[in-house]
Amino acid sequence: MSEMRSRYESFDCAPGLRLEAHERVTELQFKSIAGRLQRLEALMERLEKRLWLTVYGVVAVILAQAFQSLLAVGP
Repeated sequence: MSEMRSRYESFDCAPGLRLEAHERVTELQFKSIAGRLQRLEALMERLEKRLWLTVYGVVAVILAQAFQSLLAVGP
């Protein structure tokens, strides 16, 4: 009896294997999504830095033109 029991205990059934494979695929998908999210966040940070640099550049040009017009009106 114990010989039969040990023989059956080592048997893996198809639904169990399919569930295990599905869990592995799901885990890989979540890792992939997490990697994409990290890359997207890094891209957004770089874009934000460029946007602020552009805003500061536009403000600097406006201030320079205002200062230049003040110098032209002055003496």
